[in-house]
Amino acid sequence: MSSKRCYYEVLGVSREASNDDLRKAYRREALKHHPDRNQGDSAAEAKFKEVNEAYQVLSDDDKRRVYDQFGFAGLQGGSGGPGFDGIGDVFAHMQDLFAEMFSGTMGFGGAGARPRRGSDLRIGQRLTIREAAFGCKREVALRAPTMCLDCAGSGAKPGTKAETCPQCRGAGQVSNARGFVMFTSTCPRCRGAGKVVRQPCESCAGQGAVERARKVMVTFPAGLDSGQRLRVPGQGTAGPGGAPAGDLYVEIEVEDDERFERDGVDLVTRVHLAFTDAALGAEVLVPALEPEETQTSLPLTIPPGTQSGAVFTLKGHGVPRLDGRGRGSLVVVVQVDVPTALTARAKKLLTELDAELKGGAGAQESGPRAAGAK
Repeated sequence: MSSKRCYYEVLGVSREASNDDLRKAYRREALKHHPDRNQGDSAAEAKFKEVNEAYQVLSDDDKRRVYDQFGFAGLQGGSGGPGFDGIGDVFAHMQDLFAEMFSGTMGFGGAGARPRRGSDLRIGQRLTIREAAFGCKREVALRAPTMCLDCAGSGAKPGTKAETCPQCRGAGQVSNARGFVMFTSTCPRCRGAGKVVRQPCESCAGQGAVERARKVMVTFPAGLDSGQRLRVPGQGTAGPGGAPAGDLYVEIEVEDDERFERDGVDLVTRVHLAFTDAALGAEVLVPALEPEETQTSLPLTIPPGTQSGAVFTLKGHGVPRLDGRGRGSLVVVVQVDVPTALTARAKKLLTELDAELKGGAGAQESGPRAAGAK
């Protein structure tokens, strides 16, 4: 029996959860167990991986349907990760079992080898906080096997072509009788391809693929965060014998920014205020994250008597939501700076102010500045 927890249990949702519910649950759990927030905690790291695996399956309609019907057994070959093609792989696996048991008597034998797609590739990509928030396009450098251009992926020398395997006659499988039972196995000569190459391509030595460096243009949508993953179809390793290529998975890592801390779709920034600005009130500029690099600050009115640790929220100035439904908030935390070095005159003035505040407590004061003082 599988030791894995139910994917719905991992995300803390019911089986009837909508895609929006799944997305919210994923963000909540991923943020809770993110390695950056639980450094050195191996249990949190394991839960973070478990949350990502659960969301990758349940957020894909086809994989979710297979999981609901067959459970983890339906996701053999990667638990919904790379190499899992959805419903097709489940029935293909069942077909192989029947073929081995009944040697094609149920209609599965003799149909030829099923093209096997290439392997998936994984790479990491670092983005600045602005790129992750507002999206960007970037060329990603890869070095991996790609289809040989000389033979168009067939593995055969140009001007020739692969021939039908004489041992399995193109079926990709051979059958052997053991008593009254027929057993089917992969053809040892063509390795299930159904074809053999007599004159291999010199460029790829008959493999149909050569390793080379290449670049892939990837579109990163707005609202990405660390730990999320993008899938670029058909940009993985080339399939054998000209079969379809696998997919490319790009794992996102957002660089730290000295101005902001990210909390989901909200941004947190800190503003330092002089004692006089906090006491009398002021107009200040706070750091802002906007699509244009030229717009890097926003005006904020600090009311008189603001205390250190006060929080101001600017709605609509956080990170765009992945679903396109607006933006989070910019949360401004105030820190009042107390001077550590004073001139003689400054000390005298502060002493007078201290006496005035203590001696005039509750007294009626006048003047434009005294209107907001306490």
